[in-house]
Amino acid sequence: MADENHDSAACKRVDDGITRVFQLLGKRWSGPIVAVLVEQPAYFTDLRRAVPGISERMLSDRLAELGAAGLVLREVDDGPPLRVSYRLTTAGAALEPALRELAEWAKVHLPEASACPETSLEPPSRTCG
Repeated sequence: MADENHDSAACKRVDDGITRVFQLLGKRWSGPIVAVLVEQPAYFTDLRRAVPGISERMLSDRLAELGAAGLVLREVDDGPPLRVSYRLTTAGAALEPALRELAEWAKVHLPEASACPETSLEPPSRTCG
């Protein structure tokens, strides 16, 4: 068997830092939430509008995870009405250069979705003429 002769020391492991980053920011919605907060602090309702398709519960869960990771601060504004706003910590704000680079990379290397699957990352279907 080829696997028995394989030198496991020759395999390069994924960097632990990269693993931790993608475990947190690789979760659906986390990256877009941080990207919105990079621009400015936002109220919960504004975040929900800025991230199309996210449910209130998912937004709440992701904000709690990002808060626990030390990237987002939750602040309650005295009412009435009582409002909750979110802003990035210094650690969260430090992600801005990396997010901008990823956005530029995506513009060049990830084509936008189109009506025809042949020009997207989706497998071809028979509905496109």
